This record gives sequence, C-alpha cells and structure tokens, in this order.
Amino acid sequence: MSQCIKRAHRLLSIPAAQLCCTRSRIPHHMLLKRACSTASSSDSRTEPYTIVTEQDGIRNIFLNDPKKRNALSLAMLEALKSDLTQDTDSQELRVVIISAGGPVYSSGHNLKELTQETGRAYHEKVFDTCSEVMMLVQDIPVPVIAQVQGLATAAGCQLVASCDIAIASDKAHFATPGVNVGLFCSTPGVALGRAVPRKLAMEMLFTGHPIPAQVALQHGLVSKVVPHEKLEEETMAIARRIVESSRSVIALGKACFNSQITKDRNSAYSQAGSVMVENLSMKDGQEGIQAFVEKRKPTWDHTFDKK
Repeated sequence: MSQCIKRAHRLLSIPAAQLCCTRSRIPHHMLLKRACSTASSSDSRTEPYTIVTEQDGIRNIFLNDPKKRNALSLAMLEALKSDLTQDTDSQELRVVIISAGGPVYSSGHNLKELTQETGRAYHEKVFDTCSEVMMLVQDIPVPVIAQVQGLATAAGCQLVASCDIAIASDKAHFATPGVNVGLFCSTPGVALGRAVPRKLAMEMLFTGHPIPAQVALQHGLVSKVVPHEKLEEETMAIARRIVESSRSVIALGKACFNSQITKDRNSAYSQAGSVMVENLSMKDGQEGIQAFVEKRKPTWDHTFDKK
C-alpha cells in the first residue's frame, strides 16, 4: 500500500480499507513500451494495451487499442490498473496523464465481453475491475489528468469524469449511450452524477445523446476546452505547473478535497481546518511560507516530515 496515500488518508481519518494495494517499481525518465496486461490465451494480440512514458515527473498513459476504439476491455482495465499503481510512492512521480489517439478517446466497455456466453462471473470481474480503476484515479496521491482528443462514451466518459482534471479538444464529445443497446450506464452514472448537475446527467443517461466539449465545459465535466492542435501543449503546461509544487502538499490536499466534498458543511470545515493545521506542521508547509517571506523559490522536501 502506498505510504504516501496511507499518510494522507491517516491525517484525514479515512479507513485504510478504502486505499489501494501494493505498488511495484518501474524506471523513471524513459520510455516504457510494454503489455501491461494480456487478454485470454485465445487472443493473438501482440501490441500493449497501453504505452507508458515518464519524464520530469509526468507519467503519460496512452490508450493503445484504436482498432477497438480504445474500449475498456478487461485487459485494458487491468493494464490501466497496473499503470496507475506502479511506483506511486516515488517522489519523482508528480502527475499522471491519460491520453489516446485517433477519433475516439474511449468507447467504454467491450460489449463482446458482456454477452451471455462469457457468463455472470466474468461480467462481475469486468465491472469490479472497472470500479477499482475509477476509484484508483481518485485515490492515488498525485493528480490525474484526462487529455481527451475525441469521443468518450459510456465507461470512457466515466473515466473522464473520474479524473481530477480533464482537458478536452474542441472536437471532443461525451455520451453515455448504453440505454440504446439495452444496458443502462449505471456505473458511468456514478462518476457522471458527481461531475455534472443531476438534470444533465439524467438527460445524457436517458437519451444517450452526445454533448460537445463546450457543453461539457459549461457543466463541469471537463476543466478546459482548447483547439485540437494545442491539446497536448495545454495539457503539458498544466502538468508542468503541478510538478513545480510540493508532492506531499498536493497529496494531502487531494485526499482532503475528495473526503470533505461528501460531508455536510460544518464537518467539511472542521476536517479541512484540521488538515491545514497539519499542513503547517510539515516541512514543506513552513518552507513555502518562508520562501514567500524571503521572496525566493521554495526548495521542497516532498515528504510528510514535520518541521
């Protein structure tokens, strides 16, 4: 279990059972091309489902199944899970970007995996893994940014809604069209209903009609809409700005925000106030204030160590 997540959530009194599992280590500042997960033995696929690059604290997870519209198959979900949990304790990792290429960001679940032939147990595994991935996006200690270049539907839209920040191309569209094939987007509705107003969420879920990027922006599904040709540039600018800040302060703040948002006003203020006091006791909390007073750039420790 990530020590950074443990520490942040301990400060917030969040049960450890809600946290994610152990992480393994990958090299930094290099291109990683690997099959994070493979499909069943009958699948002849040789390409990795995701391609991961990591440099200067920024990890880019590129969805790499364009022939299937980057569907969130079980193999793709397992690849994402692996990529999200790799080495999250490292101080070098500061932000994660989830991106894709082609006209579709992600079309959601692979419906061929959800037929009667695959069986109930397999269906449960697909949705359990999907829910785990969506919660991981919000539970890992670093910010996760969706870089959306095209259409995001169903669980693909759910992934965008789950990310901390979403930067969309002006060509992007979003939809939850499961109702049109007889499978209501119930799990995408969990993330969607927490990202946009209820009335818009219900319209999207009941009709399946897509909304353009500007409408998604107006209602809070995405953070920013930019010209298509500037999507990567704008996303990287935000990522680099995050890298400039203290990793531990951001981890503490992310955990606090996601916890307090579900509480009533009084409880939220009580928790957030306690977290700010705890933040002030950290080396990085005092370093930032001292740097401001002395009119210099702070030198971050990136730990939860006390002053």
